[in-house]
Amino acid sequence: MKNRPFHLINTVLILLCCQFGFSQKSLPEDQLIGKGNPDFVERDGYKLRPEAAKAFDEMKAAAAKEGIAFQVVSSYRNYAHQNRIWERKYKAYTADGLSPQDAITKIIAYSTIPGTSRHHWGTDIDIVDANGNANGDLLVPSKFHGDGPFCKFKAWMDEHANDYGYYLVYTDDGNRTGFNYEPWHYSYKPLSVGYLEQYKKLDVQQVLQEQKLMGSAEFTPEFITRYRTQNILDINPELLP
Repeated sequence: MKNRPFHLINTVLILLCCQFGFSQKSLPEDQLIGKGNPDFVERDGYKLRPEAAKAFDEMKAAAAKEGIAFQVVSSYRNYAHQNRIWERKYKAYTADGLSPQDAITKIIAYSTIPGTSRHHWGTDIDIVDANGNANGDLLVPSKFHGDGPFCKFKAWMDEHANDYGYYLVYTDDGNRTGFNYEPWHYSYKPLSVGYLEQYKKLDVQQVLQEQKLMGSAEFTPEFITRYRTQNILDINPELLP
């Protein structure tokens, strides 16, 4: 393994921040659910919280030296943006004949219910390699494996992402439930762990009922309990409080 003293020091600092809470600033409840007026750095096609943006830029520069060009597919998404995704999919699936319950089940294979997305926090980002020259939908797991266009990107991230505080959220652990495997979705741990700790204290049932989402009649207490356990909390253990 290469000698990376700077990155090792950076990793130690990140771990110390997590342990002693220096980085885990609390958020107002409205920002936890994608509303309010967050403080973001916005450039090069992404929005992130300043600390997460700084680490991302350092990681991006290091990857560029290895011939990898980070392409941001998605970063911060506010509530309204997530709701547009939700409504588009819900309308399409029910128009195809799916019941509301089956439509929701299909949506939450990859997409979150508005108000529950990690992308609301400004700590999570979907990225690929622009030098992969991929065609069609970029966010397909097979493109990150075998001879896929993003294999070099994935190998680099597997080795280096944690040095910058970024961790894969939805891993390919066969025992994990909830959202499907997403080799493109990374979270900035020094902030997101604290935000998840805050989010766990919210009454998700009440939050979702207040929003009056399409299909919300299906959000029974049993559904919410299962969604919270599997989709919100069954993630990479490194990102759990």
